[in-house]
Amino acid sequence: MALIDTIRQAHARRFGRPPAVVAYAPGRVEILGNHTDYNQGFALAAAIDLGVSLALSPAGDASCRVQALDIPEEACFDLPVSTSVKQPLWVNYVRGVVNKLCAFGRIKTGFQATFAGDIPMGAGLSSSAALEIAVALALARLYDIPVSLLELAKLCQAAENDFTGARCGLLDQISSLFGQDHALVFSDFRTLAVETVPLAAELCFLLVDTCVKHSLVASAYNERRAQCERSSAFFASVLDHPVAALRDVSQGELKAYAARLDPTTARRAAHVIEENARVLAATRLLRSGNVRAFGELMYQSHHSSQTNFENSCPELDFIVAQAGILPQVLGARLSGGGFGGSAVLMLQTGEASAVSQTIASAYVRKFGHTCTTRVVRPVAGARVL
Repeated sequence: MALIDTIRQAHARRFGRPPAVVAYAPGRVEILGNHTDYNQGFALAAAIDLGVSLALSPAGDASCRVQALDIPEEACFDLPVSTSVKQPLWVNYVRGVVNKLCAFGRIKTGFQATFAGDIPMGAGLSSSAALEIAVALALARLYDIPVSLLELAKLCQAAENDFTGARCGLLDQISSLFGQDHALVFSDFRTLAVETVPLAAELCFLLVDTCVKHSLVASAYNERRAQCERSSAFFASVLDHPVAALRDVSQGELKAYAARLDPTTARRAAHVIEENARVLAATRLLRSGNVRAFGELMYQSHHSSQTNFENSCPELDFIVAQAGILPQVLGARLSGGGFGGSAVLMLQTGEASAVSQTIASAYVRKFGHTCTTRVVRPVAGARVL
């Protein structure tokens, strides 16, 4: 892989020796299950063939130096790490992982690190989680720290929550770690059970990046999460069974009690409750080979993001509407936190080029600037190389 060779060589040039450990973590595409992870619900996602690679060497003292090739920029800090920093913001993903990993074992000395990726920043493909996981895998290997994959996912989530302020769930980390070739990752975010669901070999996903950049910290992500928590607390107060999260509320119960919520909070709850039902139905459809019906649920999910969760944007809505006109496209929706980033289209590999050209041409006519299209396929999860 060219990315691996690039960071190996850059690391050796900068630090005067080859890396002791190299780790790779893929990005992810969310297929169904929008904002369900922190509501203890369900999701279908895939690790994709774009990712972040990180090279690591031990240092002789407590200093840690991290070289980010893509920016390009370098940051330095000393152990131990207890807080985030104001600048550069990206180093907080590394600092957070260092802090959380110390609960599992001792990071004996400082380190030198070099990383780069081919995930477009801000495209909704979880470049941040890929960086966190690559750092955690490499450090755990270098310092012989025992940590399971689920523990690693949770510590990376905690690092992002506490060191960047984004109250993300576990979707990104689990998808990157548990990906498999030609399969989607089904996650139950209450039990943390993870299964893979095979995807037909002729299917692929076309990502259409709006080039509208988002930041989960600066966006309304945290506001949406707070609204979900308020609605969950309401249902816990009126239903005669335990409600720990919106996952515990049925569609019938939503219908019966929604009028007692303020309209905005009711819409947020409706999105999550109905999205969980869509994921479960879609998983059954995919296992039975009914990809057309599966794709229709993707369209329904996007409509809910528009009207109920309001985490779409005009550019994403336009792409999904254009996809709906094209018979080659089996399904389409926004992917990830929303408020910008990418739409994901499901189609047969042989149709991708024509669909990409059609949508890109329509997009530039509508908005006066280009979008970026790329075909991605589900791949194996993160690993030490």
